This record gives sequence, C-alpha cells and structure tokens, in this order.
Amino acid sequence: MTYLPRVVEHSALTPAELTALRALFDREYRSVHGEWDPEQPYGYAPASTHAIVFDAGGSAVAHVGFQRREITVGHAQVAVAGTGGVLVDDRLRGQGLGELAMSLARGAMRAAPDLEYGYLGCREDVVPFYERTGWHRIHVVERSTARALPPETMGRAETGVEAVVEAGSPVLISPIRQGVDPWPPGVVDLRGRPW
Repeated sequence: MTYLPRVVEHSALTPAELTALRALFDREYRSVHGEWDPEQPYGYAPASTHAIVFDAGGSAVAHVGFQRREITVGHAQVAVAGTGGVLVDDRLRGQGLGELAMSLARGAMRAAPDLEYGYLGCREDVVPFYERTGWHRIHVVERSTARALPPETMGRAETGVEAVVEAGSPVLISPIRQGVDPWPPGVVDLRGRPW
C-alpha cells in the first residue's frame, strides 16, 4: 500500500484534511468522548502542527500533533513541542505507521529553531512505543490547567482550575537537537492544558 506523509500547520489544513482527521479520531474515540473538535480535542490543548499519514485514497491513517509552548521547570523556562493526538488507525497498527508519523513530527520539531524538547504524557502501556521512537521517561511532578470538558459532563470541580498531578504518571521528553541544555530539575508547570 502507498502512504502519503504530510506535515501541515493547523491553519493550513484543507477541508478534506480536517474531514480525514475527524474520521480517524471519531473511529477511535467517538463512542466514549464524542465528536473530535480540532480546536479543543477532547479537552486537551490543540495542535498547531500536524504530522499526518494518508493512504492513497486520502484517508488519514496516522497522526501526531504538537504545539509550541514555553513551560516552567523549577526556575527554568523551556521551549517544548507539547505532543499529543498520537493515533494510528486500529486496522493498520503494527505496520510502522506510528513510527512514520512520529518521525515526521520530530523532523518538523527539529526544523523549528527555538524548540528544545518534545514533551508528552501518556498511558503506561504505550511507553515502550515512545521509547522506541526516541523519547525518554522522566519522573516529575506536573502542574497544568485541567482539561476543558464538555459542559454536560462538567462538575464544579472541573472548571479549568490548576491541578497538580503527582509523580508516577508517564511523562516523556525528547531532545530536539544535540547540545540542548540538560532537562532542569523541579516541578513542571505546563502553563496551560496538557496535550
């Protein structure tokens, strides 16, 4: 099968590309999380850059998104590519499409001269995938703004206030280029919603 990789800024996505992404995400998550909203994907921070793999028919079969953001780690400011929306069509998993999408995303991150690290949080069961693609687990306490939830599911405690996630949830980083300063010590403040 022929696959077509593409890196595109969010603002440059065509209507057909948005439709293809919506179909990919809705196949995976619609029954649990509702329709995919590119401006607020399941309450997480949206991607500003998308690495997408399309099949020959124009369907999106793999995706990695990221957003540039300055975060605080201890007393240091770190420019990261907050990474999320990592997904491969469940019918095509195990064929290297996730690795291809991640390679595209990391290439786009390296092309941005001011980014220092890729940064992501994930479930424990997918840590091995990220480690295979060049990410390294760190153990940190992370502070972020709570995910924005749909109004019908939001309770008083879920209104976007600051929340602290204790050490233990998987957090991984990936240096964008050689010579980047070592990851600083201290609490991580994402200064916004997670990706």
